[in-house]
Amino acid sequence: MNAGNMHPSRGLAQTAEEALHVWRHRGLAVGTGLGYALWRRLLQPGAATLQAATARILAARFEQLLQKDLANARAGYYPRRLLHQFPAFEYLRCMPEALLELPRVLLRSYLGRYDDLPAQARPETYPRYYRRTFHWQSDGWLSERSARIYDASVEFLFGGTADVMRRMAIPPVVDAVRARRRPRILDVACGTGRFLGQLGQALPQARLYGLDMSPFYIRHARRMLDPQLDVTLTAEDAARMPWADGFFDAVASLYLFHELPARVRRDVAREIARVLRPGGTLVVCDSAQLSDSAELADALYAFPNGYHEPYYKGYLRDDLAAMLNECGFEVIESAPHLVSKVVTARKPA
Repeated sequence: MNAGNMHPSRGLAQTAEEALHVWRHRGLAVGTGLGYALWRRLLQPGAATLQAATARILAARFEQLLQKDLANARAGYYPRRLLHQFPAFEYLRCMPEALLELPRVLLRSYLGRYDDLPAQARPETYPRYYRRTFHWQSDGWLSERSARIYDASVEFLFGGTADVMRRMAIPPVVDAVRARRRPRILDVACGTGRFLGQLGQALPQARLYGLDMSPFYIRHARRMLDPQLDVTLTAEDAARMPWADGFFDAVASLYLFHELPARVRRDVAREIARVLRPGGTLVVCDSAQLSDSAELADALYAFPNGYHEPYYKGYLRDDLAAMLNECGFEVIESAPHLVSKVVTARKPA
């Protein structure tokens, strides 16, 4: 809509709505930040505090992220209701169960029990790199309990900005498929389906697919996603996908690559290239890296010291854009967003 034709009351309403969005996230950041600082002290009693310069950079990036979120909604990349979708009451309902887990998580981190997994984590079912208690969370990725409290835990870790950072991957996906009436879009390592739910609201005409190695997270995603969406969910290994060559118009992957060994990162990237049609687009949203966020090095290197992230330090030096070029993609853009980045790449036509 042209600003000159906008009804004055609508403009005021949008201004108030946008101010609410910014202030809500500022409040979440303060509240969860205090809790996270305490939690980090419990995990790492002798951990150093962030350098003042790093804290200032993070504060500036936080404000830029919120403004980018508003700009994306104004541009029509996703509906404005996504700005207000933070499920506070749903996450509060998870709190009793999450609090009961804290002693177990702390004990596991102190003892280094990365292999404290349920019986279903069998070697013949899951690859070795996957059979770990990532983040020291109980059961790793291999239980209903883990799936139930995952989203609330991630929002706590990222100060209420996890959904906002995920949304940064929506615009390049929308741009990639806007000329197609019924595009097929895959989310690799879809987890609880949180991004698929956001993407479905931005692209209600799309045929969505989600793949995750954990059948427990896939079952949770089936329960949580809107039944009106056209979504197919599959529990499979991302390095061996069950689809034909060139099946998808676009592929997204959020926060997967930092949890893979270097060789498996490349196996997954090449498999994504196989299932993408020629000219199709890959959008990766993952942790920031030293190549784009060297000024955050102390914060980035501190993360795996408190949370069990066995492949993260190697990931920090393994630039995603260079890796995707190596695997046959043409990188279009790589942009940082707070402590994440979004890399957009195309499979050559």
